[in-house]
Amino acid sequence: MKFISFDDQGRPAIGLVHDQKSYRLSVLQPHLPHDMTEFLSLGEMGMQQARDAHQQIIAGEFKPEALITHEIQLLAPVPRPTSCRDGYAFRQHVAAARRNRGVDMIAEFDQYPIFYFTNHRSVQGPGAIRCMPDHFRQLDFELEVAVVIGKAGRNIRAAEADQHIAGYTIMNDMSARTLQMEEMLLNLGPAKGKDFSTVIGPWLVTPDELEPYRCAPPAGHTGSAFRLDMVCRVNGVEVSRGNMGDMDWTFAEIIERCAYGVDLVPGDVIGSGTVGTGCFLELNGTGKRLNPDGFVPQWLQEGDQVDLEVTGLGLLRNHIEREGDDFSILALKKS
Repeated sequence: MKFISFDDQGRPAIGLVHDQKSYRLSVLQPHLPHDMTEFLSLGEMGMQQARDAHQQIIAGEFKPEALITHEIQLLAPVPRPTSCRDGYAFRQHVAAARRNRGVDMIAEFDQYPIFYFTNHRSVQGPGAIRCMPDHFRQLDFELEVAVVIGKAGRNIRAAEADQHIAGYTIMNDMSARTLQMEEMLLNLGPAKGKDFSTVIGPWLVTPDELEPYRCAPPAGHTGSAFRLDMVCRVNGVEVSRGNMGDMDWTFAEIIERCAYGVDLVPGDVIGSGTVGTGCFLELNGTGKRLNPDGFVPQWLQEGDQVDLEVTGLGLLRNHIEREGDDFSILALKKS
């Protein structure tokens, strides 16, 4: 199944997507919650009712008012996540970024998966990404996939972790690189370089939908893996291409680490980290290293359209807007 969340007269509602049409879950199953986090908290009972609704759609047995015929405003599939973590699962990206800085690959990458927490209150869906002046100092996208937790757990082992995944979605971990690089000199980041916008969408896709793309995980690793093409286009021009099947750490292994000594709950969002070539920071660094005199770096600008597309997960489209405020925290630095 493919779920969406959309704005329904000022409040979030859940829809099912089938054959390029969207259907109100609240009409198909009136007793289900309108909010995705509340729906996920129902666990298998809620999912089974959603599957029943999906079968109604396939059979053409739904009420006409279930079909959403007007243009809708898509929200993040989980509009109010309970938390948002982002991993670091693609060795190609990490190695290239370190090579571009003239440092060796870090051995710890191959020992355990890591993640950081970002601002779950700044998670958004398709549409405008509103940026302050300092965000435009090297504004960047990050091409990723994320999972949403659908089954609570603590101290989850990797061998069982896939059972806790409700679905997959595209993630764009937006980054203001000047802010990020300055604050991370103090070894306590990223923070302001990341917390203004994390984009997920357009759909939450249940794992069974991805079965045709299943592949083996890397040797010595545990968990599901899928070969899904990942592409980023800026203003219609392709700037990045990778594949989810190249994750060196599986989501199951990332979940295992996330859940160590803490509770994961339905509505938690966990990103994969950036795919190889999946951001301008890496692309610019490689370009400069290979052509130190002639390379011109690229960053996102006001008015840009950013499209992330992943096989089976849809197309996530955003455009960059400027906030109506000229306040700069970079200007507040002490000499």
